Amino acid sequence: MSGSTARPTRAPNGDRVTISDVSNALGLTKSTVSRALNGYDDIAEGTRRRVARMAEKMGYIPLSHAQAIKTGRTRSLGFVIQTADHDAHRPFLAEFLAGISHAASAEGWTLTVAASDSEAGTVETMRALWRDRKADGFILPRSMIADRRAEALELARIPYVIFGRTDRATPCAWFDYLGEEAMRRGVIHLAELGHRRIAYVGGGKPYYYTGLRREGFLAGMSAAGLTADPALMAEGAVTRAEGHAAANKQLSNKKAPPTAFVFAVDMAALGLYDAAAGRGLRIGRDLSVIGYDGRPEGAQVSPPLSTFAADAGHAGEALAKLLIRRVRGEDLAALQVAEPAEFLDRGSAGPCRAP
Repeated sequence: MSGSTARPTRAPNGDRVTISDVSNALGLTKSTVSRALNGYDDIAEGTRRRVARMAEKMGYIPLSHAQAIKTGRTRSLGFVIQTADHDAHRPFLAEFLAGISHAASAEGWTLTVAASDSEAGTVETMRALWRDRKADGFILPRSMIADRRAEALELARIPYVIFGRTDRATPCAWFDYLGEEAMRRGVIHLAELGHRRIAYVGGGKPYYYTGLRREGFLAGMSAAGLTADPALMAEGAVTRAEGHAAANKQLSNKKAPPTAFVFAVDMAALGLYDAAAGRGLRIGRDLSVIGYDGRPEGAQVSPPLSTFAADAGHAGEALAKLLIRRVRGEDLAALQVAEPAEFLDRGSAGPCRAP
């Protein structure tokens, strides 16, 4: 017979040992214990070992494992990164995933992340994670006009939520920022500064937000008593190079070049800085611009880009909470949330100086 001792499987009050019991025994927060047990990098190795030893000593069984046995759930949220996306490796994704992880951990859930290089690969990866019981549902970043991911998940009856709205006939859970309202407010702000020739550069054509933000721009022009010039409207710019190309074309308008720009995507808006420099023009004085996203790169140019900030971390948290509620069976009508984006007036939008 070995000399090992039996480990307790009950808390002092007789109930099953919980994460609270472990955290109380160690004098640590529940969040720290949860993150330590799930191997998060922000927890020191010494703390992880200490938590693991106490959990073993107390006989703690992670609730996710117990629930999986009882209900078939793993208490894990799934997320598949499409590595070919234009911002797959940018700060947006890091903040987004951090938000998801934080909200999941607070509920005692985990996050399972995988990668794919195509939309078809994403669909197959999600099916595999679901089949192997590695995720109870999925968070889809950035809603698409024609969304094969959502179609596949609906067909397989797999729970999911989308970052962004959709016009799909089948209702779904989603969280979104009111990008169209931001575009409308941006135009009105520029009009109040005296601008009349306002150009618009929209985002990626496959994404559902593109149409919403374009309509918001047109609504702002109408509200300001201005007529949108088709020659000063462009779509399909999500990178700095694409924004540069679109802005150069609009600034070359011989009839009357724009004095101000509204961009649907911050990264594309940075391309205007390059176009302006090539023409000897100064942003905030000779040309004004307002973007959308609140990306860190916008704060690093001079003057910093005025933008509507859509907090990626907050979006991740909101989507994680919605997916957990969806998995638990809440009605879809209660799982559709839209919030305004915050305007950051940082100096790139100034009074119109054109005659």
